[in-house]
Amino acid sequence: MTEAVLTPLKDTMHAVSSALLMPALAALLFMLALSVFELGALLVESFIGARRMKVGVPELINAFHRKSIEEIREEIERSRLLRRHKAALAELIRHAGLPAASLQALARRLLAGEELHYTRITNRTDVVTRLGPMLGLMATLIPLGPGMIALGQGDTKTLADSLLTAFDATVSGLAAGGLAFVISRVRKRWYEDHLSSLEALMEGLMEVLARGRGTEEEKTLAGGGG
Repeated sequence: MTEAVLTPLKDTMHAVSSALLMPALAALLFMLALSVFELGALLVESFIGARRMKVGVPELINAFHRKSIEEIREEIERSRLLRRHKAALAELIRHAGLPAASLQALARRLLAGEELHYTRITNRTDVVTRLGPMLGLMATLIPLGPGMIALGQGDTKTLADSLLTAFDATVSGLAAGGLAFVISRVRKRWYEDHLSSLEALMEGLMEVLARGRGTEEEKTLAGGGG
């Protein structure tokens, strides 16, 4: 009775397990290809993007204090800041007339947008880091069942094919996960530095804008008093 119930369950489980082999292998190859693509993107980013970000942040903030708003805008545009960071600082300047609290809220929103942008980039490799080894393990275990059966039947060719698929899946999963892990770590370190620099520039810029507003108000009051 027990065997009559267990046999259909085991057959169903075997069918499901076997059906998962092809999707697992396809997903594994996709993740391996994605890791290689992201490695290429990382190299491009290191030679182009990171080099542009080599800006003396303290020098740039000091320059803000010695210039007018229009000159600051030109200084930012001439700098080697990332294009997205130039756009964020330009957005702050465009709304320079806002009250201090509103300007700070805008700066926080712009920073949050940048953080979200970088998180989306690193999420791709974070997913591969977690799922790559899992899929590799799945694609390793599935062929071992038929391999063990072939071993019992003396079918060495089927056994060798199953073991080869299992080993390839293990190597592919670990390679994809390891590569993606390194890419994520490097990018997160870069992006933390980018965000820190942008935050410092925004604070320096808001200080200059607040001082400019105070000067104008003093002039207005002085003119009204005269």
